[in-house]
Amino acid sequence: MARKFSTAGLAVTVALTATLATAVAVGAAGAAEGGGDPGSGRDTTAHARQAGTHWVNTWTSMPQLTEPNNMPPAPFTQDGKVLDDATLRQTVHVSVGGKQVRLRFSNAFGGAALPLTSVSVALPADGRAGARAIRPGTSRTVTFGGSARADVPVGSQIVSDPLDFDVPPGTNLTVTVYLAHGQASDSVTSHPGSRTTSYLLAGDHVRDEDLPGAASTAHWYFLSGVEVWSPETTAAAVIVGDSLTDGRGSTTDANNRWPDQLVERLRSRPDTASTAILNQAAGGNRVLDDGLGPNALSRVDRDVLAQSGVEWALVFEGVNDIGTADATEAAQRRTADALVAAYDQIIVRAHAQGIRVYGATLTPFGGNTGYDDPDGYREQARQKVNAWIRTAGRLDGVVDFDRAARDPRNPRQLLPAYSDADHLHLNPAGYAALAAAVPARLFHREPLPRGFGFD
Repeated sequence: MARKFSTAGLAVTVALTATLATAVAVGAAGAAEGGGDPGSGRDTTAHARQAGTHWVNTWTSMPQLTEPNNMPPAPFTQDGKVLDDATLRQTVHVSVGGKQVRLRFSNAFGGAALPLTSVSVALPADGRAGARAIRPGTSRTVTFGGSARADVPVGSQIVSDPLDFDVPPGTNLTVTVYLAHGQASDSVTSHPGSRTTSYLLAGDHVRDEDLPGAASTAHWYFLSGVEVWSPETTAAAVIVGDSLTDGRGSTTDANNRWPDQLVERLRSRPDTASTAILNQAAGGNRVLDDGLGPNALSRVDRDVLAQSGVEWALVFEGVNDIGTADATEAAQRRTADALVAAYDQIIVRAHAQGIRVYGATLTPFGGNTGYDDPDGYREQARQKVNAWIRTAGRLDGVVDFDRAARDPRNPRQLLPAYSDADHLHLNPAGYAALAAAVPARLFHREPLPRGFGFD
């Protein structure tokens, strides 16, 4: 679905969007040519160009600057270089399926060009998330403008050529990357909160069925999106969030964050089975100020508007803004007012692109050592923000996560059965409660009302 992108946001977003447009143009030009090399990964078949289909993101990870303790393990991080002559194997869990696939790699925060020597896509052994091995006979070469190699400029991303590869809904997918010369920088792009095991091994092992002796780490690097060529009835919903959506408290390699459990629920219903859920969250992220990753207000263009096939956005973020602001009445009043203004700006920018925006109420943090204050000023700010979400009428729909997760006997705290040990994050049962609280009707495709987007 073609969209005009807002020019607001970080400068890196402008560079990213420009490169995205170039990469898409290259891919489209290649698809229009006849007689492509069947082994190159470039799709030239007539069924890939049929009317009534479009690209939809089926999986995303929010790119962010890698902190020192989240860099690839030794010896894959050296002074001024990472993954020199190394293979990286990662698995991701897609939401909707398709017969063709393409990948997005991000160098949004890299300090040097990202040289991808070769890339392959395959199905993991036994279909498992975090699998080290791939299913025999499923590995396919990924290309970029017809070439197996690609250099991703600083601050940018690249989109691969379309590849014939059947991706069923809910599939785990393996992406393997080889960097012959590594990335010559101490600044690299990753998503630390993968909750999924990745593998690293010296040398070129892109096509190997297994990587015995490989080092493991629970982070994703470079890979930021998977798209599928899907019927026009398929559409995506982006979730903008923090660690509560990124899945802190969930189980590694189990894909039981609340967005994952929501996907399973929607897929079980005929009226919502074609809804992709895109998790654009990161632990420590904030709406107003940069934290771990750029603030949500600045990354809307990159993480929502620049994604393929998006029709809805769900904003569930603000607890970190409240929890890191001073525990004074004045500071918390300012924070609550600023959050409301930021939500309104997200609505304006998304509406201009024909995207409906839903808001989720902020869940309790009573009892958390860092965020709960004895005078209750932060709780007052949370209540003020939640009241706006519920009653202001600016959102296209409301998801009441506060009601779903709080303890009825002590509404300032999470229900004990749902709470992780820190009284801020949830466990898998708590995340299941959040997934169940999202009304499926929010993802029924309906024409936009007259005047939508004027705001």
